Amino acid sequence: MIGKYLTIAKNGLWTSNTTLVQMLGLCPTLAVTNSAVNALGMGLATTAVLTVSNTLISAVRKTLRPEIRIAVFVLILAGLVTSLELVMEAFVPDIYTALGIFIPLIVTNCIIIGRAESFASRHPVGESFTDGLFTGIGFSIVLFIIGSIREIIGTGHWLAGFEQLIGEAGKSLETVIFSSDAGVLIAILPPGAFITLGFLVALHNVIESKQKYGKKVITEAGGHGCC
Repeated sequence: MIGKYLTIAKNGLWTSNTTLVQMLGLCPTLAVTNSAVNALGMGLATTAVLTVSNTLISAVRKTLRPEIRIAVFVLILAGLVTSLELVMEAFVPDIYTALGIFIPLIVTNCIIIGRAESFASRHPVGESFTDGLFTGIGFSIVLFIIGSIREIIGTGHWLAGFEQLIGEAGKSLETVIFSSDAGVLIAILPPGAFITLGFLVALHNVIESKQKYGKKVITEAGGHGCC
């Protein structure tokens, strides 16, 4: 049982990462990752909706007729995203404003619809909750890394404006690495998002290839052992 949950978590975080492997959710990935705080805010918002929607859809999956399931999925997502918008506008208005249209567009995020259709509608609540949580965390981590790289290279700062997300304590987290005058402007422009994502996808593929090659070598070596 534990092994099943660990596999689900690993798939969400790494093996089937929605951004690095499945290449889903690219609109917010490329649009809001010009800073670490915006990227993290988008990632956390998506994770919250994904986790709750997976859980709710799994809970009602046996009562849904096949021909109306997508409509019900969208209805659940719309309700969750509307609630999320109100919460963010009340408690983190600066992040809410910075992310703009991409918060309501979570309703149509192919990651969430995809997990609802391919996983939550076919698995029990516990597994669906785990899938939603770790898929969201995997998405958030990738967004945060892209946002951090672009912010550092483009502005010379890291975690600027973090107080918008966690309050006044966030001001102390901002790190100045070099003068903003020395920043590479293209990093915080749209081409910078494509380039950074490309390098991360390549890195993921290299690591996966080495792991598979290593396992193959070990297996072949084990198969030729002396008797």
